[in-house]
Amino acid sequence: MSFVRENARWLATGLLLSLGSSFGQTYFIALFAGEIRAAYGLTDGQWGGIYTIATLSSAALLIALGGRADTMRLSRLAVIVAAFLAIAAVLMAVGQSVWILVITVFLLRFCGQGMMTHMKATAMARWFVATRGRAMAITNLGYPVGEALLPLLVIAVVATIGWRATWGVTAAVIVLVLIPLLVLLLSQDRAPKGSNGGRGAPGLYGKHWTRSEVLSHPLFYAFIPFLLTPGFIGTVVFFHAVHVAEVKGWNLIDLGSSYSSYAIASVTMGFLSGSLADRFGPARLLPFALIPMAIGMFLIGPAETPMGWAVALALVGVTQGIAATLGGTLMPTLFGTDHLGSVRAIATAIMVVSTAIGPGLTGWVIDLGVTYPDQGIAQGLWCLFISAAMVPVMLWTARLQNEERAPG
Repeated sequence: MSFVRENARWLATGLLLSLGSSFGQTYFIALFAGEIRAAYGLTDGQWGGIYTIATLSSAALLIALGGRADTMRLSRLAVIVAAFLAIAAVLMAVGQSVWILVITVFLLRFCGQGMMTHMKATAMARWFVATRGRAMAITNLGYPVGEALLPLLVIAVVATIGWRATWGVTAAVIVLVLIPLLVLLLSQDRAPKGSNGGRGAPGLYGKHWTRSEVLSHPLFYAFIPFLLTPGFIGTVVFFHAVHVAEVKGWNLIDLGSSYSSYAIASVTMGFLSGSLADRFGPARLLPFALIPMAIGMFLIGPAETPMGWAVALALVGVTQGIAATLGGTLMPTLFGTDHLGSVRAIATAIMVVSTAIGPGLTGWVIDLGVTYPDQGIAQGLWCLFISAAMVPVMLWTARLQNEERAPG
């Protein structure tokens, strides 16, 4: 608690950025999937294709602009990103053509899931060193808080005022609440108490790796399958929630209430994995992170009630809690913090690409006649395969770190 009190402003900034990313996250957009498909006359595959195109485009822009987190003051960058997020919400409320829909989803994904997440993780990794895992775990709370509260709230508001008006309310919340709070919290631009005083924390071999150096090292590419998997599966589980409800004959409200199980599991494992990452190093968690998600995917097909769906979501949430901590701690630990914005932009873009591929690919398979619940077994097997593949990667990382510590 003393850590929280001493760094309340900086932790609150991270919490607000992670919560603000909700408006561009898949679970939020997917709540409107039925209305969007009906309004634009889209099949599951067509809607997934639009989502894929828009998200891939946002990943490309993130690679180009992610380095701004190294060169631009967060107080300015965060407000600019939030302003464009509000514009996207307005476009969703008033847009009528498919092309406007593509632009809208692009802005939501780039500003929300992309830049908000990227800015938060970069700032926390730079501000905290010895307590980086705990800082990540605390500020990652914004994600499950949004996942637990927003679905039921959105479903109720849509039922009251309609889906387009709900996006208008979303834009108002961003302009009247999110942006003023960001301005207030970031009005003090200084290093948090207990940080390294603003000095960069080096990575392997005692240096700060540039983007080109990271991309030239094979270790980075060994992490890519792991970086892709939680984003891919975590996205499609929420993206096809309405489809799952239709296939299973469940009430959407009952389905929405089960999101809290995901949030609780994600929060719990986020804190636990944060402490473990600080104590043992984040790389040691790699082989274990995807196992709960694998079990959850195996359970979706046989689930006969929303309770079964809630259990599956909780297991997916366990993996997402661990993955969120690893995503914020692994890169700065290995590659340093001076160029972290540009380095993390690549890792974040890879994650965004995985969230782009998922809806399009699984939506196309649904159009072929294979329901999403029936796709769960293949995705669970993939998680187990990647878990096994991360064992040699973990050992490789440990060897490099030991070589760095060796005398001479």
